[in-house]
Amino acid sequence: MKYFIPTMKYLFLAISIISYFLIILAGDMIGLPFICWLLFVSFDFGNIDQLFAILGVFGVVINLTRWINNIQITIVSFILMLSPIVSRLVQVPLEKFDYLAFEIPLTVFIVAYLAFIVLNIIHRNTADNSNGGSEIPTASI
Repeated sequence: MKYFIPTMKYLFLAISIISYFLIILAGDMIGLPFICWLLFVSFDFGNIDQLFAILGVFGVVINLTRWINNIQITIVSFILMLSPIVSRLVQVPLEKFDYLAFEIPLTVFIVAYLAFIVLNIIHRNTADNSNGGSEIPTASI
């Protein structure tokens, strides 16, 4: 059990990021992977989508740093990654998102990332208990 939770934690993180990259936004003629949309719109100046795209890219970048073990940073990263998706869902009619190439990767992303957050909390709690079980949490920078 000692090595099971950290291994599963990073497996769920990898699954969630891969599924985030596999979300397809349907266009008039072809579908566009969501990560391409994020990168293109990040450089489309004068558009409100640019803000959300930059937040989404920043959320992905946070997942590649050592801060990912901090529970609050993990939750903020999840919110940042969801913000461009929620923005698109609000701006475009919901009927445009009724296809499996959008629904399945989005569902896998949300479920896997939430599982990653839960496993991160469990791993933190078991690590705290094995280090003497202090009742007062300490902040680490």
